[in-house]
Amino acid sequence: MTAEADIWAVVPVKELDGAKQRLAGLLTPAQRSALAEVMVVEVLDKIAAVRGLAGILVVTLDPRIAAHARRIGARTVTDGAREGHTGSVNAGARVLLAEKRGGMITMPGDIPAMTAAEVEAVLAAHQAAPSFTIAPAHDDLGSNAVVCSPPDSVPLRFGDNSYFPHLDAARSCGITPTVVRRPGIAMDIDHPVDLAMFLRLPESVGTRTRAFLEEAGVPRLLAERQVTPLSPPERREVG
Repeated sequence: MTAEADIWAVVPVKELDGAKQRLAGLLTPAQRSALAEVMVVEVLDKIAAVRGLAGILVVTLDPRIAAHARRIGARTVTDGAREGHTGSVNAGARVLLAEKRGGMITMPGDIPAMTAAEVEAVLAAHQAAPSFTIAPAHDDLGSNAVVCSPPDSVPLRFGDNSYFPHLDAARSCGITPTVVRRPGIAMDIDHPVDLAMFLRLPESVGTRTRAFLEEAGVPRLLAERQVTPLSPPERREVG
């Protein structure tokens, strides 16, 4: 990737109150909200350290996240913030398109094990426009980092099973997708089993998210409920 690529990070963040409902059997509403905030802030701080980005655009209505975004020099927009993950990303893409930006990389706010170096590796693999690069979730279902040049080079639709559909969408647009796997980016946190996997991940050591989970007694809760990490999925050929 060159400086002329003009890649912006787009981070969709829904309101923290009521966040992470799939962890309701393990954490209280206050704990879930606090965990979501810790993760998003950690992700934003790491994105702010990525070399080569032209800027950061946070799509949110949450005042706490908007305030932190401003502290790190990110822009915030509210249009599309209540339209789900896909709607929020597409809203950010529309802003960038209107400004004639070169492209975007979008990531969720629940991948706290990611590092700036991992994001830089994804950007380095990205090809000249029109192009599409993707870093999948650990289960080969989710799309945890997606780079599009231009921002609308491939129609995006996120969800529990979006990785292979995104590959197909790129090919339908005449673009050969570039796949980059990185363990930190791959580890999104939605379910209790994800917490167990995150705590086993070397990349989680030293993160604020891990410190929060340990202080909240989550490792003990997971052990009591016998929640164990899943085995890695068998990789499908994507070339």
